[in-house]
Amino acid sequence: MNTELLSGLVITDVLSVSTRYNPEGAGNHRVNRQMWAIIIKYEGETVYTSNGNKYVSNATHATLLPKGCSYDWICTKAGHYSAIEFESPQTSEEIVTFRLSNPEKLLGAIKKLELKKTLKKEFFRLECIKEAYYILLELLKENDAKYKPQSKLRKITPALEYIAQNYSNEVGNDFLASLCGISTVYFRKLFAEITGKSPIAYIQELKAEKAKEMLKSDYGSIGDIACELGYKSIYDFSRDFKKAVGVSPKKYKESTEN
Repeated sequence: MNTELLSGLVITDVLSVSTRYNPEGAGNHRVNRQMWAIIIKYEGETVYTSNGNKYVSNATHATLLPKGCSYDWICTKAGHYSAIEFESPQTSEEIVTFRLSNPEKLLGAIKKLELKKTLKKEFFRLECIKEAYYILLELLKENDAKYKPQSKLRKITPALEYIAQNYSNEVGNDFLASLCGISTVYFRKLFAEITGKSPIAYIQELKAEKAKEMLKSDYGSIGDIACELGYKSIYDFSRDFKKAVGVSPKKYKESTEN
């Protein structure tokens, strides 16, 4: 599934939180699921089949069932599981599984969410949405960790943090490498491996995202935005923005006003 969809998922309501039990052999066919669900097992195993792919849900693999997906499921080993069902306007046909390094942490978070849902104290709906976002975020972090070796990510974290706070300043690879305590050659190789792009391309993409936010707001003129982002001229800003976004800043701003 597109990680951008998951990271931008808008949760509008938590419909139910419950602990359930499936006996071995239980199963069903689901067409066009009407709500999103997160399934985390205490024990047992369930296999989901969708679009020719199989997804295993057990004590070390959480499952995300999107609104709009169709699938068959069969419980291959009996056991209890927790289920969170929530509403979101987004849909997807692709089931997602997440390998869990610390399932107890997420099961504890679900129990906390279930308690808030049951007690229905003041602002409980917002509290439930907050807890659901926390659980989804933890799953995404687990997923991200599979593709980004944590030891390597830690090596370039000082550079990533510096860029996040100083993206409008001119910064070179030598300086960023020195922050990480590694050679420039190794830094560039490691940075590309973790982020999928060079440090310069990463900074330009970050600036483009910040520019998009500013262009949607009443921040100021395109010249003001270029200056704020550290560009010496509107031409340089427009060139980089169009390269990253596909249209000029002016056209992008006009599209957001329509």
